[in-house]
Amino acid sequence: MKSNLIINGSGSYPGGHYDKISVRGEGTIVEDVEASVFNVYGTTEVAESLKTVSMKVLGEAEIKGNAELEELLVMGTMEVGGKALMKKIKILGTLDIKEGLNGDTANIKGSLAVEGDVEYETFDSSGGFEIKGLLNADKIKISLRFGESRAEEIGGGKITIKRKRNSLLPFVGEEGTLFAKVIEGDEIYLENTKADTVRGNKVKIGPGCTIGLVEYKDDFTQDPNATVKMSEKI
Repeated sequence: MKSNLIINGSGSYPGGHYDKISVRGEGTIVEDVEASVFNVYGTTEVAESLKTVSMKVLGEAEIKGNAELEELLVMGTMEVGGKALMKKIKILGTLDIKEGLNGDTANIKGSLAVEGDVEYETFDSSGGFEIKGLLNADKIKISLRFGESRAEEIGGGKITIKRKRNSLLPFVGEEGTLFAKVIEGDEIYLENTKADTVRGNKVKIGPGCTIGLVEYKDDFTQDPNATVKMSEKI
């Protein structure tokens, strides 16, 4: 039987294999740690790497090394110093990854910052993100509610980027904007997007976009409220 680790006060604890880890106080786990369930209500730091099946962060968690998780829910803040394999994530708070991030399904309602590349099957964001490398997913759906989201490059099968007025604050005129150097996919629909190059089979440039060059194979349409400097069929 694996033991549980319950941290209520503050202190340092050994790594190793646990069944459940629950942090309600302030605890540092000094080595690599593995657990079935890891719940953080207080503050925790893992000095090396973390491997867990299910993780919930309602407080603050910092993983200095790499993180490997099946399922993650962040309502507080989480930071990973290395790279992260996170199969299914839901971010309502803040997730900050210093290297790359990959998995199956990403649902971002809070904010995501990644220094490297992000690779998922499905990437759905109605929050904000800053990705220093490539965002790559088969299905990409981005709702721009507020602020700026950025990725160096975006690549995928079906890419849909739409502006979304904030229903809680209907009188606030602010909408979100997406910035990317290159957006490449099979089917692309964009609103409120600023990009140097957009390349795809079917490309629809909607309102609020400023695009340098559109390269398309089959089909290209442009909204009258969008700016496209150049377009060519390839």
